[in-house]
This record gives sequence, C-alpha cells and structure tokens, in this order.
Amino acid sequence: MKTDYKTIKVEINQGIAILKLNNPPVNQLSKPFVEEIKDALTSAYGDNEVKVVILTGTEKNFIAGADITEIQKVKDRDSIFPLVMENNKLLNSIEQGPKPVIAAINGNCLGGGLEIAMACHYRIAAKGMQVGQPEVQIGLIPGAGGTQRLPRLVGLPDALKIIATGQPISSEEGLAKGCLDEVVPLGSLLEKTLEAAKRFISGELSHRDRMTRLKKDKLPNFVTKKMIISYARGEAEKKGKGYIAPFKAIEAMERGLSDDFEADLKIEAELFSDCAVSDVAKNLIGIFLNTRAAGKLPRIKGVEPQKIKTVAMLGGGTMGSGIINLLLSNGFETILWDINDEAIQKGVSAVRKTFAYPIKIGKMTQEELDRKIQDHLTTTTSLDGMKGVDLIIEAVLEDMNIKQGMWKKLQEICRPEVTFATNTSALPITEMASVLKDPGRMIGLHFFNPAERMPLLEIICGKKTSDGTLATSVAFGRAIRKVPIVVNDGPGFYVSRQLGALMGESTFMVGEGVDGALIEEAVLDFGMPMGPATLSDLTGIDIGYHVGRNFEKSFGERWKMSPIYELVYETGCYGRKTGAGWFDYSSEKPVPNSKVQEVIKKYLKEKGIKPKKSSHKEIVDRMLARAINEAAYMIQEEICDRPQDMDLAIIYGLGFPPYRGGILRYADAWGIRNVYEHLLKLEQEHGVRFKPASLLKEMAESGRTFYGRA
Repeated sequence: MKTDYKTIKVEINQGIAILKLNNPPVNQLSKPFVEEIKDALTSAYGDNEVKVVILTGTEKNFIAGADITEIQKVKDRDSIFPLVMENNKLLNSIEQGPKPVIAAINGNCLGGGLEIAMACHYRIAAKGMQVGQPEVQIGLIPGAGGTQRLPRLVGLPDALKIIATGQPISSEEGLAKGCLDEVVPLGSLLEKTLEAAKRFISGELSHRDRMTRLKKDKLPNFVTKKMIISYARGEAEKKGKGYIAPFKAIEAMERGLSDDFEADLKIEAELFSDCAVSDVAKNLIGIFLNTRAAGKLPRIKGVEPQKIKTVAMLGGGTMGSGIINLLLSNGFETILWDINDEAIQKGVSAVRKTFAYPIKIGKMTQEELDRKIQDHLTTTTSLDGMKGVDLIIEAVLEDMNIKQGMWKKLQEICRPEVTFATNTSALPITEMASVLKDPGRMIGLHFFNPAERMPLLEIICGKKTSDGTLATSVAFGRAIRKVPIVVNDGPGFYVSRQLGALMGESTFMVGEGVDGALIEEAVLDFGMPMGPATLSDLTGIDIGYHVGRNFEKSFGERWKMSPIYELVYETGCYGRKTGAGWFDYSSEKPVPNSKVQEVIKKYLKEKGIKPKKSSHKEIVDRMLARAINEAAYMIQEEICDRPQDMDLAIIYGLGFPPYRGGILRYADAWGIRNVYEHLLKLEQEHGVRFKPASLLKEMAESGRTFYGRA
C-alpha cells in the first residue's frame, strides 16, 4: 500500500496496516489531513496483503476534532451542509468498509476524534485519557454521526449527558459505559491492539457484526425515549439560556436514532449547519481561539521566559492561600511567608480548605493532600528564606508603604533575575516598582477570588516592566492554567475599571427611582451570573466605595460617585461579610435590607423623585453603553489595545455571558454608530458620565468596528 504521506506514518506488520496520524500540534482534522486519511484507507483497502487497519495518534492526542477556523469562516448554511455530508462519507467508509478498522486511542479522543473512533469496529484506549463530544462548548453539535452513534454505544441517557453538556469522561468511564472495548496501560496499547487485530484475522471477531450503526440493544422504546428527551430538555433549559447547541443536540437524538441511519445522519447535518452559521457559535468559537492566543503578544515574541521552579507567596490570607493551591496543584515548589507563626498556621489551614472540594468529589484524597503539603510547601517568617526562589508573589496589606518596604528588602536578598509580582488590585505598579534598583523586574499578577477557581489572570505591566519579566509572567500564567490577559498600568487596571463602569451605573438608576429588584432581574435576564447589588455584597460595599473614590480622584467629574452608593456605604452594611448590604443575609434566603431600603426611600422623598418604570432593555442598554464607552477610553489611554483580550477579561473575570462574545463583540453587533448615538442621548439626559470617548466618535464616523481594528 501507499506509504508516502506528510501527516501519516504507515507501518505494515503481519498483514496489519498501522496508520500513525501526525498532524501537529493536536491531530486536528484539517482538510489536507482528512484527504490523506481517506487516501491511506483507500490504499489499505485495496492492498490484498492488508487484513486489518489500525488508526492511532501521536504525542498526547488521538484525534482532536475538526479545524474550527474553517467552520468560523462559513457564513452560508447551504454551503456547509454538503461539506458535513462529505465528512460522513469518510466515516461511513470506515464503518461499512471491506476491512476491520481498530482505533488505538493513545491520547485524548474528543469531538471528531471520538466520532471516527465510533465508526471503527473496535476501540481500545490507554488509561487516563479523555473521550467526549465537547462541541456544544463552542456552539456546535457533533456533525459526523456523534449524536447517532454514541447513544447506540452508551445508551440515550448517558449520550445526552455527554453531548448536551460537552463534558468529557475518562477512558475508564468510557469502558464502563460501552463506547470503548478495552482500556490498557499506555505502554501496552500497541501490543494489545495487535492482539485484537489478530482476533479479526482469525475470524473470532467479525467487523460486519460490529458496525455501530447496527447496534440497537441500548436504544429505548418510543415512550421511554420521549420521557428521557423531555427530562434532558428541561435540564438544558435550566442551564442553557441563550445557547442553541444543547437544544439542537437533543433534537438530533429526538428525531434520529431510527432504523434509517442515513436519514438520521442527514438530520444531524442539518442541525449542525444551523448551529455553525449562528452568532452564538461564531462568538463561542472566537472566545475559544482567542483564549488559545491569549498572552501571545508581538512584544514578547521570541523572548525566552525564565524557568520557574520555586515560587514564594507573601501572605497566606484568602488570596494567598488560593494562589498556593494553584502552585501546589501544578507542580511548583512553594514557600509561604507570613509575619508570625500564628499567621503561618492560619495560612496553611486556609490552603487546606481550598482543597476541600476536590477531596469531597474524590479527585484527591486527604493523604495525597498531606503528602503534597509536606513535600512541596515550606513555611517561613524570614524574608531570608527567599534566596533560592525564582518568582515572588506578594499579597499583603493594600498599603503602598508596606509593599514598597518589603520589595526594598527583597531586592537585597534575591538574585537579580528573580521576578517580583504583586497581586494588588488597585495600587499603581509603576509607583510600587520605583523603589527598586531594577524596576523592570516588577509586574502585577492580579488574581481573582477564589484564585484556585477563577480562570482569569490579569497581568499588569508598569512603565518599566521588561519584556523578559512579561514573557516569564505569561508563561507562568499558562503553567498554572490561567487565561493571561496583559494590560498596562492605570487606575483600576482593566477589569476593576470595566466592572465599575458596567455595574456602577445601577446605583444611579436606583437614585432616579428605578426599583433595584428590577435592575437585578434585567441583568440576570441578559445572562450575567448575578445582579449588581448581589455582586456588590459579595465583593464588599466598602471595597467598592474606596475603589470608586480612587476613580473619582483619577478621572474627575466623569467618575463622580452616585449619592445612593455613598449613603449605602454610610450605613456600615458592607455586604455578606457584615451580614447585610443591599440584602440582609440573616435568614436562610437573602431579602432586601430594610436599613438600606429606608435610606433610599428617604433620599427619593427628599429629592421629590417618584418611582420610575424602565424596561429590561433600557436598563441593560444604559449599563452596556457606559461599559463600552469606558473600554474605548482605555484603548485611547493604551491600557489595552486588543479587543479580543478585553472581551476575554470581561468573560472570565466578570462572567459576561460567553454566547454574547464579550462587551466589544456585543458593541460591534449593536452597531458602533448606534452605541455612539445612544451615548449622546444619555449624556444629554444624565451628564458627563456618558461623554463619548473620541475613539468611539471617530469609529462611528468612519464605520470601523472594534474587531475590525484587532
């Protein structure tokens, strides 16, 4: 058979053709790669000496799935449908082909990878690998028979759970559910696969009898199917508001799984095509690709990051303990410094609490945690213990003098190549670095609470931060599995300032007579995880007050604080930590705080302000207009000039609904001229707070968009 391929290495062993797929970096099903797979299979089928074909991958992946950049470009539903059906021909040629095909799953087997494996006649996987259909996470559904083959292998309830949530399962679980035939240690995968191949050659196994499309024993009857589908749709409605793909996937299984497999594939292809051209899929694919590209800046291209092995954490409080969780979980030697032994003990106890959830769900045992802490966490009350570290992260009191004092001492103790990082959420990085002999080694690493769970890492460059320090910080962010978003120094950096603009407008509306409960409802209805009052109570009204005052000082009249927020702050009710804020948390369920309600009522009465009716759209449009405008100001000020990063920050840091693509993607969809004109109207009604940034004015006049300038 033919052996000359760019992406496939062919080996023939005793009548068995082994096709080693190698399309770096992840064996993605790009068009040229798929053409070579087709050609290799055809060649194997036509060679009389070849009795069995084995498909296997290289490195850490079997087959990763489709090349979504090709899908992202498609705008016409009618053009993608025939392409999907063409892909089905490839899988059908495997399943209905003249010779047995075995999938030797050496690495993760997701999306199109699992679809190809399910079209094979035997599936043998290495232990500890993941299998699944994650397409819904990028707004799509399986488009090469996944919604039709998986239920036949694992049953409808499990298939619905795997496909409609997009959550992968382990190879061990795949064996138990039925989508895999064997799971073996990675080192013996090829040996065991060759044994399976010989069972086909001997006639013990027949590939004609093992076609997935023929399996019906796990499919439910009509009545049971209707009940299962109804339950799945109800679950999707609870969690999938604003999304399309989970419902299309359910529909594919509801309308499919018939005796006519080809008709079922056509239904799936039509529903896949609906998803592929939707704005939701375009937004989610964009987020996926931008997440992968986060931190890949021209400024640091080719700059070699320092190797980080040992990291010191200064301060073991809420933030420090969460960061230590990340360090220990990702293989770093870790040192915890704090002011005294009592603080150290509290810090270690706090670190243990951050692992409570993985222990509870069985991902880790108490013994494993004890061993991890004993072997990889060192504690000290002396800064001299920092001599051998590669990176120091500081999360002590938010006091510039205290922080600068520590850094002055540390520069005398540490090697000159050690990176200095502060977790401050507000203090200027440039000013903090000014006490150093080499301010280029200082950077901001702003984690979000809880640090061990929130995916965003805001990396802040001071005016003199070096390219080497930045490259090291981005690489470190990736190593602890964060999405690294790089911004420049400025009041509130990016996320805090954007949060203040987006959510802060709500208190002005309350001061105009709009019911706070209506605002919460409107924001939730838009797709945010919580309303502004709930979020304010969670982060702390006092924190918001001090940040607001800082913005007022920095930006003047345009950021003047709302009178209502000031009055609420003066009540001393600062949110959950004091038991009450906008809401009272003394009962099982939060209720409006009567003390705050009274303050608002009194203010409205004194000012002669009557209750004001506003629609959800009016409320959200006003909040978003201010947020979009503030983003434009930050681009003008060179805080950040990458709209895709700014949108990732708002999605991963503030919970902006991913299916909407981010604030700037939303602005482009709204229409920049429409945003600009709405701001002019709001400025006329409410003053300088809504004064459009000159960048927005120029964009509105020239017809440019945010993503047009990316």
